[in-house]
Formats: sequence, structure tokens, C-alpha cells
Amino acid sequence: MNQAQPAPHESIVERVRHFNDAFNRHDVAGMMQLMSDDCIFENTTPAPDGTRYAGKAAVTAFWQEFFQVSPHAHIEIEELVGLGERCVLRWRYTWVDGAGRQGHVRGVDIFTVRDGAICEKLSYVKG
Repeated sequence: MNQAQPAPHESIVERVRHFNDAFNRHDVAGMMQLMSDDCIFENTTPAPDGTRYAGKAAVTAFWQEFFQVSPHAHIEIEELVGLGERCVLRWRYTWVDGAGRQGHVRGVDIFTVRDGAICEKLSYVKG
């Protein structure tokens, strides 16, 4: 695998928190450094199932385009809980649209972390 290994004491919760910190900096390279080469990301749109991206190249391309379209994207952590190799992140996502209007949605991500790398991020949204 081609990602930074966590310190031996780093928990999956800390790993996901680092991922969220990189997200809020719009640091795609930093986000992807925390993910496995065979990572899976399921987006919240389109409803009802969202789009599934498989592999580091596809997930990287998604995030690069996402931040170009959403330069004010920010995720506030409401709750973060580790359960074995899974981590549940309850969040509030905020943005500013092209007309300068602020918006937000709330949702949940379910992460799977194996061998120190995020290998799966499944996103769900209210609304």
C-alpha cells in the first residue's frame, strides 16, 4: 500500500480526524495519503444510492473536481466514534454557492480502516 502509516498509538478515530482536517484544508494529496490504493468512496448523490468511486485515481479525481466546484466546502464534526475497524462520523457540511448564499446539510460517513489506511468511506445525507 502506498500511504503514510499511522503512529503505533494512532487510533482509527484519529486517522479519520486527520482525513477530515485535510478535507477542510482542501488538501486532496493529504486526504489520499490516508487512504489505501484500493479505496472505495460512495458519494451522497445522486439519490438514492450515490455514485461509487473505486481506486485511488478515481477517488482523487472526484475530490479534485469537488473542491474546484465547492471552494468553501467545510465539514464540522458533530460526533466521531470508533467501533473496531469502523468509524462513524456525524457531520454538518457547509458551503457557499455561486451567488454567495450559504447552505448546509447534515449526514453521516461510515469509514473502514484496515492496516492503518482508510479503505472505505460511505456517505449518507439527511434530506
